Amino acid sequence: MGTTRTEGIWLDEIRLLITRGQSAAAQALLAHALAEYPSSRELRRAQAGALRQAGRYGEAESVLCTLLEADAGDASAAFALARSLGNRGHASAAAAVVRKCFACDANLRDAGLAIAAIELLDGFDCKRDAADIAEAAIVANRDDARLHAYAGMLQIQLGEFEQARRHYLFALERDGRAWEWHVPIGLSSAQRYHDDTHADFALFQQGLRREALSDKARAEIHFALGKAYDDIGGYDEAARHFRDGNAIAHRLTKWSRKAWRRTVEARLASKPFTYCNLATEGFTPIFIVGMPRSGTTLLAELVSRRPNVCNRGELPWLARLAGEPALAGNPDRAELQRAATRYAAQARRDDAGDARWFIDKQPLNFRYVDLALTLFPDARIVLCQRSPRDTALSLWMQCFLEDVQGYAYDFGDIALVMHDCERLMAHWRRRFPASVRSIRYEELVSRPGPVIEELVAWMGLPTADPAIVPHSLPTSAISTASLWQARQPVNARSIGRWQHYASCIPELMKLPTS
Repeated sequence: MGTTRTEGIWLDEIRLLITRGQSAAAQALLAHALAEYPSSRELRRAQAGALRQAGRYGEAESVLCTLLEADAGDASAAFALARSLGNRGHASAAAAVVRKCFACDANLRDAGLAIAAIELLDGFDCKRDAADIAEAAIVANRDDARLHAYAGMLQIQLGEFEQARRHYLFALERDGRAWEWHVPIGLSSAQRYHDDTHADFALFQQGLRREALSDKARAEIHFALGKAYDDIGGYDEAARHFRDGNAIAHRLTKWSRKAWRRTVEARLASKPFTYCNLATEGFTPIFIVGMPRSGTTLLAELVSRRPNVCNRGELPWLARLAGEPALAGNPDRAELQRAATRYAAQARRDDAGDARWFIDKQPLNFRYVDLALTLFPDARIVLCQRSPRDTALSLWMQCFLEDVQGYAYDFGDIALVMHDCERLMAHWRRRFPASVRSIRYEELVSRPGPVIEELVAWMGLPTADPAIVPHSLPTSAISTASLWQARQPVNARSIGRWQHYASCIPELMKLPTS
């Protein structure tokens, strides 16, 4: 190795090796490069990347910590360290790193950098930390509509509805692109309307008249107007907007009925796993499954009020594990143990305190009940069930952002997914009769206290804290379509809701009532 190479040449060669997955060769080259440029921060960042690629996470994080000790405002090092920590389940530590980095005024003044930090923390479910950075960045960039839109998005999930509305409205006033940033859906989700004199009705109609509007944004405005008219009992007008919004969204969705059917049949035909993990010490997951809009969010909130129970919302990890080649077919015990350790780390995180039971309320996990109970034999599976007509209507009234929910825009697709949910859960019940229990939404909202008492007794959860009552409101972030409803006192108003739409949505009549 000569001494004529510049730092940039070293970096190009090292980064190429890392891109190719040749971490050992990259580390060897780094040793020579650092001998010539021992104070290079760029080389140290590359070193951390090579170590992380080799699975030497602790060493990689140590290198990044050294960089941040010298410069706490080094956003590149802070983001890399936060990603490494967050991916290993240390989300609170990741948030602390990013917040310390953004104590630097120069970073806050860079709106694009602040948005990158917000998205990083939001991805690790650190909503409060992300919202605080958004607010601080707005002080330094008062007219940046993007920051206001992000602040609004986070605040509705945190239940801060009035603050969210102020930020959303500011974004719309300052930047026409805000119509493309899910702002109308956010505005309509942040409250319940009482009459059509509310300014949002005219605002949404104004949005529909915009010429430079994508189909996706136009669909979202129709859903926002549909929700607003539903609130005030204007069911015919609500149905018209929902139908227009669903027609556009159905045309745009990537969801495939053929792919769904293939997946379900494969799950039904799968053979039981040969191996099964032992119980994980101090960690028992509770998987709440079923059709979305069947009461999964409400049930998770009520159960999570027990001591030592932590509600993690809709975790993506079980579905991700199910899609990994290492777990295809009949994996060995070592692969299953690695998967269980990864899942537990992401559910536990580093802020769980004394929690032992962890709720994962991703509804579509009904596809992977066998994997869940293979990884965690002590897990509990709770199936939420609701009137098919109410469920279908509620799904059809939502504008989902995820492709996995693309079936919700067509009643035929909704009926198929509901039917397959029943088939799969009947299949899992036969295979795991002691681990699965059903809860009816209608019964839950009519008598929440007794229903929860019976359920938690079956789960083996601690007795209730007498200071916590079933009708108290949640304080954690809620990122599902139920973010408004779940913060209201438990009520039975949604039972039989489909009857308001029976005359204007005849497709509902093709579904069973229960």
